Amino acid sequence: MTTEKDRDTEKREGSMLREEGLTHEIIGAAIEVHSFWGPGLYEEIYERSMMYELRLRNINAVNQLSIPLIYKGERVGDDLKVDVYVENKIVVELKAVTKLLPVHEGQLLTYMRLLKAPVGLLVNFNEAVVRQGVRRLVL
Repeated sequence: MTTEKDRDTEKREGSMLREEGLTHEIIGAAIEVHSFWGPGLYEEIYERSMMYELRLRNINAVNQLSIPLIYKGERVGDDLKVDVYVENKIVVELKAVTKLLPVHEGQLLTYMRLLKAPVGLLVNFNEAVVRQGVRRLVL
């Protein structure tokens, strides 16, 4: 007998598998950027470099995508800004911090929920090996 929990797990795993190739390409782009710059720069430099690297790979992405904050039909604050939104389905949140914190994952999950994106990547460029600073989240 399949439970609701089993169906939710299958849905999450299906989303992960469906976007696995694209997330692999995005992570590859992050590794390329990190191998060029290394750790220690501002997030903005990594973001601009990521956008260029994604273009080189023919991956459609926008940066600093605005998400308006609407509560019950009323705009209640400044727009949220998503670092990179890839192929209208993967949110990429870039960081250049000493350590990723739960609040960073919460931020990514919020962006994913608001954009109805099934997959998100959190990338911390302030690591000796950037792969150690990558978190993949699935809704």
